[in-house]
Amino acid sequence: MQPPIRYKFRFLLTEKITFVYFIITLLIVLLFNIPFAEKLPIIATRIYVTLIILFLTYLSTFSNSTIIVFVRQVFLGYLLSIWYPETFDFNRYFPNKDYLIAGFEQKVFGMQPALAFHKLLPQNWFSEIMNFGYLAYYPIMILSGMYFYITDRKQFKYFYFIVLFSFYIYYIIYILFPTAGPQYYYCTIGAENIQNGFFPRINEYFNFQSHLNCVQDNQGFFLNLVEKTQLAGERPTAAFPSSHVGITTLILFVFLEKRKYFIFALLLPVYAALVAATVYIQAHYLIDVMAGLLSSTLFYFSGKYIYKKFLLNLEDNSDESDLKLINCIKANNKI
Repeated sequence: MQPPIRYKFRFLLTEKITFVYFIITLLIVLLFNIPFAEKLPIIATRIYVTLIILFLTYLSTFSNSTIIVFVRQVFLGYLLSIWYPETFDFNRYFPNKDYLIAGFEQKVFGMQPALAFHKLLPQNWFSEIMNFGYLAYYPIMILSGMYFYITDRKQFKYFYFIVLFSFYIYYIIYILFPTAGPQYYYCTIGAENIQNGFFPRINEYFNFQSHLNCVQDNQGFFLNLVEKTQLAGERPTAAFPSSHVGITTLILFVFLEKRKYFIFALLLPVYAALVAATVYIQAHYLIDVMAGLLSSTLFYFSGKYIYKKFLLNLEDNSDESDLKLINCIKANNKI
C-alpha cells in the first residue's frame, strides 16, 4: 500500500501579500499614538486570521483539492469586509484631512462639485440611476471574479492578486490620510461655512461622531439600498482616493487586456454611472475620483509586474498547474 501523497506547504501569492499588509499595519499600530486598548483587537484579529490561513494551508498539504484552494481565496476576499471598517479604527485617532480636499476643490473649481452636481439634477429618476450605479460596484467585483474562476483558473489567480494588491494599498492610504468624504464633512461643518468657502479643520471629530447626520431629500428603491448599506458598514473613512472608482477601473483594464471586449462594452455604461454616482451621492469629492482613476492605472501596472516576478520566483517550488502558467509566461513574455 502506497503512502498518501503529501504536497508542499506553500502559501498562495494572495496570502503572501496579506501577510505584508499585516506587517505594515502592525507597524502603524506600534509606531503611532493609538490607545493600547484599541491596539489589542487589531493585533488579535491578525493573529486569528494568520492561524486560519496556516490551518487552511496545512490542509492543502494532504490534498491538492481545488475546493480547499477556493476556500482559501474566498476567505481572503471575505476579510476585506473586516479591513475596510478597520481603517476607521486607525484613522479616527489622526487629524481629519477633509478640509484640504474640500478647500482645494473650492480653489480649483470655485465651488463644491459634489453639491453642484446634485443640485443640477435633483430628480428622483436620476438619483435612482446614480444609486444603482454606486451599488453596482459590489456585483461587478463578485461577478468578475466568478467569471474568471469559471472560465480560466490561471487568469483568476492573476485577476485576484491584482485586486487584493490594490485594495491593500488603498487601505494603507486611508489609514494614513484620513478623509471622510462630503456626506460626512459637509454635514459636520454646515451649509453656511460651505457657502462662505470656509472649510475648517475638525481634527479628531469623527472619533466621537461616526454616523451620517444629513438626510436625503429624494426617495427610491436604490437610494434606500445605498442608505441601508452605508448604515450597516460605512464609516467616515476612505474617501481619498476613491476605491470604488479605482477597483472598478482596474477590473475593466483586466477585461480589456484579456480581450473580453463584449464584457467590457457591457460594463462600460454601468461603470460610467458608478463613477458619476460617487460624486453625486456625495460619497466622494471630484478630486477623489480623479485620484481613483490615476491610482488604478498605477496599481494595475505595479500589480502586474509584481505578480510576474512572484510567479517566476516560485518556479522551483511550483506544482504542475503553476509550472504550465510559468512556461506560458516565458514563452509569450506576458501574463
